[in-house]
Amino acid sequence: MPLAGLGEAHVGVRQGVNDEGSLMLCKGVSVDVGGVTGFDELYEEVGPRLWRSILAFTGGRRDLTDDVVAEAFLRTLESGNNVRDRRAYVYRVAFRLAAQELARASDSSQIPEVAIQDDPGLTELFDALRSLSPSERAAVYLRYQVDLPIGEISDILGSSAGAVRVHLFRGRRKLAALLGGMNDG
Repeated sequence: MPLAGLGEAHVGVRQGVNDEGSLMLCKGVSVDVGGVTGFDELYEEVGPRLWRSILAFTGGRRDLTDDVVAEAFLRTLESGNNVRDRRAYVYRVAFRLAAQELARASDSSQIPEVAIQDDPGLTELFDALRSLSPSERAAVYLRYQVDLPIGEISDILGSSAGAVRVHLFRGRRKLAALLGGMNDG
């Protein structure tokens, strides 16, 4: 069951491939994709889902989400065909970049409050997700929104399956306490 308001998210990362075979990224950046196979398929398979995952992970910060997803795909592209599992790699890079940016922003106390006007329930959901640790938030989102098995989540997050299970348990418990009253009535 998709989270309200996140089903039709816009992914502003890929603009297209130009005549010279370069990938056009946002903000006028182009990257030569010569020699890298399967990048378009990877983007089509992972792009929108990754964007929604990072949006939830960052607590609804679209600006940060756009930058992180673009950077993750750029780094995946730069790695060429040297990466064994590009899907797991792009997720891992995106979540690590997002975590670094969130930590840096919290160190300088610059995390802005994001007003979400689409749905009042969405505001409560993002507030509840923000209360989770980044690892709990990522595990819960990847398991229940992206519907990934625990093994894939552990690969993406670079942790053990046991650690993912702990993050899921703690995250579910916190969310139940925070959102438990939403379904009453």
